Amino acid sequence: MANPELSHAEWRTSSRSGGNGECVSVAFVRDDVAVRDSKNPDGPVLVFTHAEWSAFLGGVHDGEFELPVPAHAAQH
Repeated sequence: MANPELSHAEWRTSSRSGGNGECVSVAFVRDDVAVRDSKNPDGPVLVFTHAEWSAFLGGVHDGEFELPVPAHAAQH
């Protein structure tokens, strides 16, 4: 996949990020979705197809990426 032109990308950061800089920015560029670290806007960018992005969002929605709760934390 060729890298899309990102110089005119409109980057978005979730309003739920809290403004603490610990989040990612997303831009929808033509047929791709670009993702970058909001703390390092000039750093590397990951580029996904819409199908890949939809599969990722589906996994997030389904809890596929939830971290297991440590046994000692579950007892509280």
